[in-house]
Amino acid sequence: MVGSAHSDAALGRVPAGCTPADRALAVDPPVSRRTAKAARTDSLLNAASRLFAERGFHGVSIEQLAKAVGISGPALYRHFSSKGALLAEVLRDISQRLLDGGMARVGDADSPQDALRSLVDFHTDFSLAEPERIRVQDRDFSSLSAEAAHDVRHLQREYIELWVDVLQDCDPTLDTPTARLKVQACFGLLNSTPHSARGGDPASAKAVLAEMALAALSTNR
Repeated sequence: MVGSAHSDAALGRVPAGCTPADRALAVDPPVSRRTAKAARTDSLLNAASRLFAERGFHGVSIEQLAKAVGISGPALYRHFSSKGALLAEVLRDISQRLLDGGMARVGDADSPQDALRSLVDFHTDFSLAEPERIRVQDRDFSSLSAEAAHDVRHLQREYIELWVDVLQDCDPTLDTPTARLKVQACFGLLNSTPHSARGGDPASAKAVLAEMALAALSTNR
């Protein structure tokens, strides 16, 4: 029957006598489509981070966001239901990546002190690589819906408490409010990169920021 091979491929079936290439094509299209959609979503998150950082959430239109990744405005809605949903995912995504990455660093550490140094290294790399998302968080968090704000805050609190736990493991006599204050002050320092490290040498900035962060977190009394 005409088109039967295409129908088999669409269903993931491989007709007899197919070459290895035919077999790959019969299986790969759905995977390729998912990969392409994931790549487009990542592109939208990066473009949104850049445009929101430059112009603010309210200064960017759906059409401008879509144009930045080479699609039409209506096509953007295949990925996100609204501009607000896109902002929410920008901040949820980075909060989740920070939490996941921080947990991985702690899990790989040989000691509490090693875990603390690794967390500082990890967050310093983030702050230097993604200053646009820091700017969006600082300026446009208030534009999130109540539900999205709750979700992002929950992830951020978990990340803070991860640091607090490590800091108290380094010094069991350190009370929780003081440990949390030290961690939040450290974040304030490291997240200053949209202003403090602009235009400078990233390697030099990282060394200075990491040294200052470790000093701020020091449990020496």
